[in-house]
Amino acid sequence: MWNVPKQEQLDLIPRLYSTENTVLAEKIVYLHFFIGGCDWYIVEYDGEDLFFGYAILNGDILNAEWGYISFTELREIKVGFVEIDCDLHWEQKPVSEVPLIRNW
Repeated sequence: MWNVPKQEQLDLIPRLYSTENTVLAEKIVYLHFFIGGCDWYIVEYDGEDLFFGYAILNGDILNAEWGYISFTELREIKVGFVEIDCDLHWEQKPVSEVPLIRNW
């Protein structure tokens, strides 16, 4: 993985289920991972390996969904010699401000 998030970044992400009473549109997206036409937006983390977030695979916005994402598995994604990347320029923002997240 290019640009693995620093521990300080991971520590800022709320723990799993801690924001379940927060309206989805108001949850904060803390990290964005991408490769090719695939994007993962992270809103919660268990502190070890499991994220909760929104995944868009191969640009398929109609079938994009919320779910659990393994950090270990994300780090292993490669297409040829290109590895998944953590967006260094991502700024934390509410779900409602992320254009690719629909149906929130």
